[in-house]
Amino acid sequence: MAEGDTLISVDYEIFGKVQGVFFRKYTQAEGRKLGLVGWVQNTGRGTVQGQLQGPTSKVRPMQEWLKTRGSPKSHIDRANFKNEKAIPKLDYSDFQIVK
Repeated sequence: MAEGDTLISVDYEIFGKVQGVFFRKYTQAEGRKLGLVGWVQNTGRGTVQGQLQGPTSKVRPMQEWLKTRGSPKSHIDRANFKNEKAIPKLDYSDFQIVK
């Protein structure tokens, strides 16, 4: 398997003005567009968190999107990524918004 095709899982948390600006909806749409699976949810701390899973070659552009773009009305201060690991198979079948 080529490097870009290795399946990986990574957790993320996005800080800034990311609640009340359709951030979860846009994150779900971007993840689906890239063919990723995982989830996204608001936290009680005013951040958005979730998990991405898919080929490295698709996860990297999604991480960049989460760091720099987000939804049109969001303002991203920083993005933390942790617990990145190679996985043998995907744990999810879709990209979900968790309420």
